[in-house]
Amino acid sequence: MSKIIFITGASRGFGNIWTKAFLKKGYPVAATARDTSRLDDLVAEFGNNILPIQLDVNDRKACFDVIRKAKDHFGRIDVLINNAGYGLFGAIEETSEQEARDQINTNVFGSLWIMQAVLPIMRKQGYGHIINLSSVLGLVTVPNLGIYNASKYAIEGISETLAAEVKQFGINVTLIEPNGYSTDWGGISAIHTTAMVEYDKLKADFQSSITDDFYGAPKSTVPAILKLIETESPPLRMLLGRKALPWVKHIYESRMAEWEEWNDISIAAHGE
Repeated sequence: MSKIIFITGASRGFGNIWTKAFLKKGYPVAATARDTSRLDDLVAEFGNNILPIQLDVNDRKACFDVIRKAKDHFGRIDVLINNAGYGLFGAIEETSEQEARDQINTNVFGSLWIMQAVLPIMRKQGYGHIINLSSVLGLVTVPNLGIYNASKYAIEGISETLAAEVKQFGINVTLIEPNGYSTDWGGISAIHTTAMVEYDKLKADFQSSITDDFYGAPKSTVPAILKLIETESPPLRMLLGRKALPWVKHIYESRMAEWEEWNDISIAAHGE
């Protein structure tokens, strides 16, 4: 059975790669972008199988409108992929109020509005699959990406809670958690705070720690994404890349050791 897919942030990076892969498999796709002209090549190649829709995910009303438009056009929405978002680079102290608010608005609330818009449709259908693009940085953190880390931690919490709430309706939820990939996420798509010299050494040290094989190849994610949308029992979380699991295991082992070390104090704090 062909899947009807709705994906945000389809004009570049993972969103563009995955949209093209879905279309090549014959899946109709409603694809959003701030600038839909960037989808013209896909329209030329795949015709009516792609519905390009202009969207700024920060506009809650527009999120509901475009979901309705996609449902009216294709008749249903089987898979939602919340992919729109960007990286904010800068130390916590460097980050302005507006930069922090913009990051959370796009990465968290933008995804939330789209989820809220699609849920009534999927509940009525009695099935659906919501896929939220998180990051390995929703499980662990690195310096200089604190607000981005926070946005992905929020997506993790929202998605895990949502999964428990909507299982009764036949709706699955999956978090995709990639390690670093060679997209333009850290380039043209990124926002950088105004630097403070006090953090220059920290940033330089972190940058020098990144090895040549740190970043994965974006197109290599296609088989994993296709398998994810086609499986009948999708996982709640799916890591992408060879660096992700060892990194997460190392950090969580460290966390467990610290929690265990302080466990007597924690238990005493419970009271009699």
